[in-house]
Amino acid sequence: MGKSRTKRFKRPQFSPTGDCQAEAAAANGTEPEEDDGPAAELLEKLQHPSAEVRECACAGLARLVQQRPALPGLARRDAVRRLGPLLLDPSLAVRETAAGALRNLSACGGFEVCDDMVTKDIMTPLVALLKECSTGLDSNEMSPQEKKDQNRNSIENIANEAVNVLWNICECSSRAVSIFNKEGCLEIVLKYLSRFSTNVDLAISVAYCLQTVTEDNPELLKSFSAPALHVLESAMLSPVNSMEYILLKTLVAGTIWNLKDIIPSKSQAEIINAILKILSEVLEMDAGETVLQMKEAETQRIKTAAETEDTLQNVNGDDLIEDDEMEEIPHRRKVRRKAFISDLLPPTDKELRETIALLTAQQTALEIIVNVCCSEDPTDDEWEELSSSDESDSFMENSLSECSGQLLSPLCLSHEVHTALTNYLIPKKIFEKTAFPNSTAVDVCSRNPSWKPLIRKMSIIQCRALVCLQSLVSLLDVDHLGGPAALQTLAQHLSQLLFSQPDFAKHVDFLEAISSALRALLQTVASKNIPQTIGCFLLEVATKDPSLVVAGEALDALFDVFADGKEAERASVQIKLLSALKEFQPVFKMKLRKEGRAKYSPDQLCVLDNVKMNLRRFVAYQETVEKKLTT
Repeated sequence: MGKSRTKRFKRPQFSPTGDCQAEAAAANGTEPEEDDGPAAELLEKLQHPSAEVRECACAGLARLVQQRPALPGLARRDAVRRLGPLLLDPSLAVRETAAGALRNLSACGGFEVCDDMVTKDIMTPLVALLKECSTGLDSNEMSPQEKKDQNRNSIENIANEAVNVLWNICECSSRAVSIFNKEGCLEIVLKYLSRFSTNVDLAISVAYCLQTVTEDNPELLKSFSAPALHVLESAMLSPVNSMEYILLKTLVAGTIWNLKDIIPSKSQAEIINAILKILSEVLEMDAGETVLQMKEAETQRIKTAAETEDTLQNVNGDDLIEDDEMEEIPHRRKVRRKAFISDLLPPTDKELRETIALLTAQQTALEIIVNVCCSEDPTDDEWEELSSSDESDSFMENSLSECSGQLLSPLCLSHEVHTALTNYLIPKKIFEKTAFPNSTAVDVCSRNPSWKPLIRKMSIIQCRALVCLQSLVSLLDVDHLGGPAALQTLAQHLSQLLFSQPDFAKHVDFLEAISSALRALLQTVASKNIPQTIGCFLLEVATKDPSLVVAGEALDALFDVFADGKEAERASVQIKLLSALKEFQPVFKMKLRKEGRAKYSPDQLCVLDNVKMNLRRFVAYQETVEKKLTT
């Protein structure tokens, strides 16, 4: 059996304002009536002469589209064609809320809705809006300062919503990507990205979009000029290290990896080092500790704000406060400016947003590493002798922009990636991320509704790390992984993870990821004739643990790890797996019959019955394996 391969990661669809609602109703097949009131009324108000009414209608639709049962009714009423023209509404506020409604629709509706949006020509007004925003930002540079700031912020907010619509649709529709290529959208979004120093949120949206549209898109790669590459380079090497910028640099690193086919051979070593250095720095951060620190910072900020408000109200006796910078009027009489307490408070979700940015950056970094490892390996005669550069920070010595247009050559994964991965201790950092999330951080998040979704995000990072570990075990030499002793330690670590899952980690993604990692590790260990820690440990747990539930999990893991492959077959014979299971099979059946109903729930009994049946089948399979190997 060859190296274990993993699927390249694609971004799952999500709602930018929260999870799509009413999943239970969707599961039950309930849908709004044909003449459902809210959708019809809101769509009707889109044509109202008042901009405020149109804006409110768009905002209402932005909420409504998150309710999955409402989507068919909105489709029947041609919501996309009725919202599309409002992207070019005379009112900037209407444009922004219309784009927000389409953003939510494209995020919650999935592939089918996004493809339908392209069919209904949403790309025409969307591209026109993106171009107008680009022109508006240019023209605002010449405006008076106050007007410039007001208009620029509005235009950038509209651009951010529009880029998210574009990103969602391109993620789901190849036709949308083709339109992106033909309409010159690359130049537009790169202009937005170039504003990363003043609007990181917009830059992050663009970086997500670019990571999507540059994947497997050779036509677009031809459009990357020297200035375009320089914009990416500047964003990726930004010296700012806030969590939002960490996410931005990670996403741009993923985009640059997608551009590897247009990178000259003499710059490949520097680029690989620069990309993996960024990913290594992202993974270096302790997500659990960050969660705890940021939650404490939020608690202290809210406490201080509440104390300040109480103090000011006691002093002033009303909602007004003295501003430190009181305005001067021509007669030199100072007046008290009206300012409400709420005006002085920072955004309420600042710490949460920053924490989410870090967790997303770590998940993205792991996905990029998996994709790097899953790239097609060139054959030996295609590999080039490229020297590794320890000077990753001097990636600009042969800048991307300076190299554009030169003769290109295949990227040498075998040497350059291996070297960079080990130089930046990435296998070690990935190993650390495979541990269960910090239990204290999980406990803190579980007690706060707005922070509770972070538990799932931390678990996803663990699953991604396990998938990443599978790729590294398959790709790297044993020495790069720390040698045989390190592999045995890794086997023990993974086996212990399997049998010590907290409740929040008992998810199918985790089980699939850890089984795949164990299987890949087994193949490597068997191919190098390293003693079987994995199989022996699982076998001992299965046959010695007093709990049938634990024994059942161990047996399931054995079935997965030793399911197929020459290495697995050799390893099973090496640890005498067949004889041990044949001896244990009647013991398991007897314990299940005697203890079952007294000790275990109906659900557990159902699982154990399946394990018993699979054990019988697996023993039969192992008998054929042993016969094959002994004849």
